[in-house]
Amino acid sequence: MDTDPDKRKRAEMRLIAWADKHLDALYGYAFQRVRHAQTAEDLVQETFLAAIQNYRKFKGRSSEVTWLIGILRHKIADHFRCQAALSGEKEQAEEDERVAARFNDRGGWAPKPGVWEGDPAQLAEKEEFWDTLKNCLGALPEPLAHAFVMREMEEQDPDEVCRTLEISSSNLWVRLHRARLRLRDCLESNWFVFREKDPK
Repeated sequence: MDTDPDKRKRAEMRLIAWADKHLDALYGYAFQRVRHAQTAEDLVQETFLAAIQNYRKFKGRSSEVTWLIGILRHKIADHFRCQAALSGEKEQAEEDERVAARFNDRGGWAPKPGVWEGDPAQLAEKEEFWDTLKNCLGALPEPLAHAFVMREMEEQDPDEVCRTLEISSSNLWVRLHRARLRLRDCLESNWFVFREKDPK
């Protein structure tokens, strides 16, 4: 760490200006992923503290907000890693029962999923759709939400997600599958107009 007090003071003032400028963007980024206001605030605070400690590493090759989000992503990953370690067997068993209830004794759907209508590209442009998706994501159990956010929203490599959450690749696939099933149920109930498939 730089021992020059004047230089450090200038760096802190610059980071305070960045905080004023980018606080909302960083908070929104964190909240969308951790789904808890206080946790998001804590992670943003930790991000700025880490930025102050590591300000000499910022070389200006990217924008300041990109650099700060890079730090925030590491803080979020640490949070997910700690939460994954606290996941219990009871929650896993309950999720197994929930998934099993979606299928009949022959392995078919019970009941069949509906057919979603509408143009996905047009739906993706609707703010209300993203609000609904955010609410649906917020209803997911944390182990499923963490895996889905890191893989699908952050577009992290599967091996990186597995290392962060300390799970196997097969466990990651199971979590993603369960997250998609739950999100589909939620979106069908709260957004999409769908109809039952015509019997063949």
